[in-house]
Amino acid sequence: MSELQIGGLILVVTLAVLFSGLPIAWGLALVAVGFLAVFGSAGALNTLAITMMSELSSFALLTIPLFILLGSSVGVSRAGADIFESLHRWLARVPGGLVIANIYACGLFSAICGSSPATAAAIGKIGVPEMMKRGVKPRLATGAICAGGTLGILIPPSVTLILYGIATETSIGRLFLAGVIPGILLTTIFAIYAWAASIRDVRRNPQPVERYTMAQKMEGLARVAPFLGIIVAVAVFMYGGFATPSEVAAIAAFLALMLVIAIYRTWRLRELWAIYRDTVRESTMIMMIIGSAALFGYMMSYLYVTQTVADALVSLSLNRWVLMAVIQALLLLAGCFLPPVAIILMLMPILQPVLEANDFDLIWFGILLTINLEIGLITPPVGLNLYVLRGVAPQVPLSEILWGSLPFVLLMLGFMVLLCIFPGIATWLPNALMGRGF
Repeated sequence: MSELQIGGLILVVTLAVLFSGLPIAWGLALVAVGFLAVFGSAGALNTLAITMMSELSSFALLTIPLFILLGSSVGVSRAGADIFESLHRWLARVPGGLVIANIYACGLFSAICGSSPATAAAIGKIGVPEMMKRGVKPRLATGAICAGGTLGILIPPSVTLILYGIATETSIGRLFLAGVIPGILLTTIFAIYAWAASIRDVRRNPQPVERYTMAQKMEGLARVAPFLGIIVAVAVFMYGGFATPSEVAAIAAFLALMLVIAIYRTWRLRELWAIYRDTVRESTMIMMIIGSAALFGYMMSYLYVTQTVADALVSLSLNRWVLMAVIQALLLLAGCFLPPVAIILMLMPILQPVLEANDFDLIWFGILLTINLEIGLITPPVGLNLYVLRGVAPQVPLSEILWGSLPFVLLMLGFMVLLCIFPGIATWLPNALMGRGF
C-alpha cells in the first residue's frame, strides 16, 4: 500500500476506535501499536516506551497540572457566583445587563481557571436560574453561558494553548499574550449581541430594575478582587520576565489555593481532597492523551504518512488563503467529533509543515485554531458545553440550548474572518512586549 492509502486506512480505523467509546488515550495507543505491528518492523515497536516517556518528560508539561490545580481550587468555591453577582450589581440597569454580567463572568472565570466546561458549569449553576427568573428567554440564557464558557480555552491561562505550544514548539508566553486581545474582543462581541437581543424583550416585557448603592457594588467587588489579583500576578511574573510559565503556574496555583482557604474556608480535608482528586484525574487524563498522541505521531512519521500528506497539501499549489479555508473547514469538522486536546496532538504534526511552507505565523494560527475549537465545544454531536449546560439547567431542552448557541457560533466564525483580515489582533501584543519572532 502507498503512504496515502495507509493514511486513509489510519483515518478510518482511528475514527472507528474513537467513536466506539474507548478512551481517547487508549484508542490512540491501540491504533499506533496496531499499525506499527502490521506495517512497521520489530525495531519500531521496541522504541514505543522510550517515545512515550521522552514526550512526557518535557518540563513544559509541568504547567498543565499546576494550572488545573488553580482551576480546581477556584471551581470548588463560590468564586464563580461571586464574580457573577459583582458584575450583575454594576450592570443591573443596562438592557440585558444580567446576560452581559454572565458573559463577562465567564470571561473573568476563564482567566482564572482556564477550563471551558468548568467555566460553563460554575457560572451556569447560578446564572441560568437567575436569568430565567428575571424573564430572560431560555435560549439566550443558556446560549450565552454555553458560548461564554468556551472562552476558557482562549483567555490565558489556557491548557489548550499550552498543548499547542508544546506540539508546535512555540512560546507559551507569546501564545498567552496573543490570546488576550482576541479574548477581550470576543467577550465584548458576545456582550453586544446579548444587549441587542435583549432590547426588544425589555420593551415588550419590562421588568423591575434592581438598584444597588455604591457600597453594595464595592462590597461585591471586594470578594472578587483577590482572584483578579491572581490574573495580574500571572501577567506581571510571566510577561515581566520574572518567572517561566512553569514557575508562574506554581505561583498562581498556590495563591488560588490559599485564597479559597482564606476567603471560602475550604480548609476541611473533604474539600481539599476534592480539589486534589479532580486535579489528579484531569491531569492524568491529559498526560495519558499526550503520551498516546506521541505514539500516534511516531507511528505516522515512521510509516511516512505525515510527510506524504504534508507534501501532498503543499503540492496542490492552492492560494494560501484557500488552503487556510480548507484547513479551517477540516478543523471545524474534526471539532464536532473530537476534543481540542486530541485534535491538536493528532493534526498539528501534519499541519505545521504546511503552515510554515505557506509562511503563516504559528502564533496567529494558534489563536485561530483555538477559536475554531471553541465552536466544536458548542456544536453536536460531541459539543461538551451543550451537555454541561443541560446538566446544570435540566429544565431547558437540549434543542433550546443548541439554538441559543447558534448566533454565538456565527459570531465566532465572523471573528475568525476578522482575525484573518487583521492578524495584528493576535500578534500585536506579543510582538510589542516580547519582540518579533516565534
